[in-house]
Amino acid sequence: MSNFSLVLKNCNLVNEDSIEVVDIGIKGDRIEKIATQINSDSDEIIDLEGNYVAPGIIDDQVHFRDPGLTEKGDIRSESLAAVFSGVTSTFDMPNVDPNTTTIDLLNERNLLGANKSWTNYSYYFGATETNLEEIKKLNPKETCGLKVFMGTSTGTLLVEDDFALEQIFQFCPVTIVTHCEDNETIKNNSDKVNSQNQTLNASFHPIIRDDLCCYKSSSKVIDLAKKYSSDLHVLHLTTEKEIKLFENIDLKNKKITCEVCVHHLWFDESDYEKLGNFIVCNPAIKKVSDRNALRKALKDGFIDYVATDHAPHSYEDKKLPYGKAPAGIPLIEHSFHMMIELHKQGHYSLNEVISYMSHKVADRFSIQDRGYIREGYKADLMMFDLEKTTPVTNETEKTKCGWTPFDGHTFSSTVLGTIINGKPIVLDGKLTGDSSSAEQILFDR
Repeated sequence: MSNFSLVLKNCNLVNEDSIEVVDIGIKGDRIEKIATQINSDSDEIIDLEGNYVAPGIIDDQVHFRDPGLTEKGDIRSESLAAVFSGVTSTFDMPNVDPNTTTIDLLNERNLLGANKSWTNYSYYFGATETNLEEIKKLNPKETCGLKVFMGTSTGTLLVEDDFALEQIFQFCPVTIVTHCEDNETIKNNSDKVNSQNQTLNASFHPIIRDDLCCYKSSSKVIDLAKKYSSDLHVLHLTTEKEIKLFENIDLKNKKITCEVCVHHLWFDESDYEKLGNFIVCNPAIKKVSDRNALRKALKDGFIDYVATDHAPHSYEDKKLPYGKAPAGIPLIEHSFHMMIELHKQGHYSLNEVISYMSHKVADRFSIQDRGYIREGYKADLMMFDLEKTTPVTNETEKTKCGWTPFDGHTFSSTVLGTIINGKPIVLDGKLTGDSSSAEQILFDR
């Protein structure tokens, strides 16, 4: 019998604030050995020839649309696109059809994940104003978190009643994650814009959903979390104004954290002129000053890490007039490309990119045995080339919706392959495995 099931040779390993040339020995689904050189027998050997290896990306905010909205995307299509992009684990949102608001429905989604997901998977539970008893039953070791929509959402997933919010923050046994926009502010801004009898287009989106809309909502949930000592994570920060609500202390000492999405680090309001509805999302992409402040806050530690909020919609729906077109952008195929561009522009070191996309997500949610390349950990890895370019068109996209805001753009890096639980799934940009190696994510909490 061979010592290893797989050995990766001549890897430039990017991991835990260092880059070093190593071999990595994998046995079954776990990393068995990391050494300068491994010459033991192995069932399979992959020579990286000096290309980079890092822990697989963990995206804690995706919308794979399954069940009920599968004309936009589904677990199989979107997780496969993710694997081609270096993503090995995903946390999927509850605003599907039906909304994931009961333990039975959560169990059904976990079964869907077991049958369809290419990535390791976990599913958020959805808060409503009436499902507190179901929330209390959540298992912290098996459920990534509870999603609370503070602004307009799908179906019943909007919690505006103050008493219901207080109960949720007092009794929720898992991490609370929030979409923070204030509906009253949105309505007031919308009424003001509509009273001017203008023809609305995408450029009005950050006016209607402005910085005050986000700040009022974020402030409210942070006050609640402090009152009840809740475990709170604020999703997709978009404004300079909100940054002051958070601390830049060590992540392990935080009970209140936040993230930024890649599109809010990349785009600003000037991009609406060219891209229109194709970059309309909630919360909105805002001013260049907000974008620049977010970039700095991530570097400085006020913002803890990055995600995508991958949200596919059909091309035809996004071409509808503003006001009828849905909000959301498919981004999981290019999140790493985008972060590498920011690295090459001097905003972040390569180690910081990996920390923001893997290490810190694993730390924040206490993910069991993932997020790092360590002996004994699950063998979830991505391989990439920093010099090989990736040209992008709508036709190259693997997500079901078949479009991207990066149509015609060329990125300066390429994801070469992905290994999940010790099994090579993608190598040299080609599918080599199947979805059977994906597992439900577990948490040490």
